[in-house]
Amino acid sequence: MSEDILVNITPQETRVALIFQGAVQELHIERTLSRGLAGNIYLGKVVRVLPGMQSAFIDIGLERAAFLHVADIWETRAHDGQAAQQTPIEKLLFDGQSLTVQVVKDPIGTKGARLSTQISIAGRMLVYLPQDRHIGISQRIENEAERELLKNKVQKLLPPEEKGGFIIRTMAEDASDADLQMDIEYLRKTWSSITLLAKSKPAPTLLHQDLSLAQRVLRDFVNDETTTIQVDSRENFQKLQEFAASYTPSVTARLMHYTGERPLFDLYGVEEEIQEALSRRVPLKSGGYLIVDQTEAMTTIDVNTGSFVNGRNFDDTIFKTNLEAAHAIARQLRLRNLGGIIILDFIDMENSEHKLAVLAELHKALLRDRTKKSVSEFSALGLVEMTRKRTRESLAHILCEPCPACNGKGQVKTARTICYEILREVLREAKQFNPREFRILASQVVVDMFLEEESQHLAMLGDFIHKPISLQVETVYPQEQYDIILM
Repeated sequence: MSEDILVNITPQETRVALIFQGAVQELHIERTLSRGLAGNIYLGKVVRVLPGMQSAFIDIGLERAAFLHVADIWETRAHDGQAAQQTPIEKLLFDGQSLTVQVVKDPIGTKGARLSTQISIAGRMLVYLPQDRHIGISQRIENEAERELLKNKVQKLLPPEEKGGFIIRTMAEDASDADLQMDIEYLRKTWSSITLLAKSKPAPTLLHQDLSLAQRVLRDFVNDETTTIQVDSRENFQKLQEFAASYTPSVTARLMHYTGERPLFDLYGVEEEIQEALSRRVPLKSGGYLIVDQTEAMTTIDVNTGSFVNGRNFDDTIFKTNLEAAHAIARQLRLRNLGGIIILDFIDMENSEHKLAVLAELHKALLRDRTKKSVSEFSALGLVEMTRKRTRESLAHILCEPCPACNGKGQVKTARTICYEILREVLREAKQFNPREFRILASQVVVDMFLEEESQHLAMLGDFIHKPISLQVETVYPQEQYDIILM
């Protein structure tokens, strides 16, 4: 199974697409003016401690203050005692205090960034924990003998004076001692420069910024299945070559500079995938479809059979549609980067074996997802509830904004509804004021409704208030907007 990574770089943004078996599986976008903050380390200043919420707001130099909960303060987890865990936040922090913090969640919507005082710095094969002596191992490395071997290998490579700990990533499975040693030295040097900067700079200050998206591709996305990493910018290709040569040498041979005439994303059909990932309806090859509704609180995905009737009977049609939908749902979660609470409404199945098979297929399809997630069984209502860790904005939040016509509702009032609102408003104004004439400014469709189907009601109102009512089209008005001018 081969995987290709496409990197499209322009001065304003970097876009990365992961292609597996000819289909786009993941999309990542990073804009120059709004790079993600997750992983950044700041010297922040406590601006307000909230004992009632056991949390604090920290100024790290952003538009909105960041949020720090007591559970994310390293000091409260540094010891095993029950008393230490119950230390209230007002005894740990005070207003005006300088604090080294790390962003664990980007600002999302109206919420500020989520912080932690437990610092972790990611390398290619290791994650450095400068405040914790613990050596942990990725859960994806399941072989116990291999886990113990890696743990001992890293332990022997650490210098005697090292007070920090490490988490061993899956990339370290086949790493040599020299590769691990290089990663350890890089991470320790990075932390040393952070601590020196924190002592010399006033709060709030950015102490360490995570790698750019293009660099993170080489560090985090490349695996044994990756055959090529194609970059369409010569300048950035050379920069990535230099980065790979010193930091990820095993990746260098797979780096390619794309020089074709057609845009890289067009060649692989990525632009069409982006458009599909922004639409509400997702077609399935069988003729069924998904309906994806994303809200502030949760995302719901509804499965429908559509025109699919190829099964032996109705139950067979439903079962096959749900099996195909399980794979499509897993892919859409990655493409759209949907997080938080997700409700999956598969088509109702009476057969319990079919339910188990669909759930197993969903778990199988989610194996390629690097993001932490949990999936429940079918509920009494036939729904599958799942959560997916949300660390950055979804694709729709990055690329789109609420519609100015409907203000994000997804629907607008009908022209007739607006006509009746206007009639009520004119009557209300007529009782308070005594103008010579009422002039209605509205969109073309509303004025047309007044001139045709609602002309009688408009005339009746004019007779009732004994005032002339005129109409004026405002082409720039959306359907719900109108003004009433007293002449």
